[in-house]
Amino acid sequence: MRILVANVNTTQSMTDSIAASARSVAALGTEIIGITPRFGADSCEGNFESYLAAIAVMDAVVNYPEPFDAVIQAGYGEHGREGLQELLDVPVVDITEAAASTAMFLGHKYSVITTLDRAVPLIEDRLKLAGLDARCASVRASGMAVLELEEEPERAVEAIIEQALLAVREDKAEVIVLGCGGMAGLDEEIRKRAGVPVVDGVAAAVTIAESLVRLRLSTSKVRTYATPRPKTVIGWPITAAEVPAAP
Repeated sequence: MRILVANVNTTQSMTDSIAASARSVAALGTEIIGITPRFGADSCEGNFESYLAAIAVMDAVVNYPEPFDAVIQAGYGEHGREGLQELLDVPVVDITEAAASTAMFLGHKYSVITTLDRAVPLIEDRLKLAGLDARCASVRASGMAVLELEEEPERAVEAIIEQALLAVREDKAEVIVLGCGGMAGLDEEIRKRAGVPVVDGVAAAVTIAESLVRLRLSTSKVRTYATPRPKTVIGWPITAAEVPAAP
């Protein structure tokens, strides 16, 4: 089984970290391929960068030259999952939905700890769109920029733990969700300090993607995520000839 794990930004070191985290939980026989968009921002922290990333990730996935069995979009709260589902006939798992849905198995309410405060409304909107907001106690910002997660990991962990403890104490959260792909691999330390289950979206997405492949399940194509109708697409690598005709 081969799973593509798509970073939503262009920082290669973050792609490498995300892929390493994915491999640490992948089953024997699962090959994890980290891919980095060829264009876009070096981090995603707002609507403009998120929409840019949506196109960049679709471009990177569609142009990947080898066969694959599933795709993970490794950006928390980012746009684009729906477009990938239209374009592909393999399962597409977004870490936002994977993390939140997994958290719901572990406690009554969960809280998301993300990066900057400006990302909070985006995440709240994505959870609402996915129907996962009813059991979200809060979305809290750590105040750490995405790139600072790599540059200052110790300070990042402390900032996340501070907000996690507040979420448990003040918001009555019983599970913490790490709200950024760049937080992959930080769950164990935060779990020890916060005293509650901590869900890493990348790890959760890998296990969900593997399960869908083994169950031979993929996105329904009868309506919402039907294959795009063949059209002339100007100025972007996906052309009408490359988009398969709807059955």
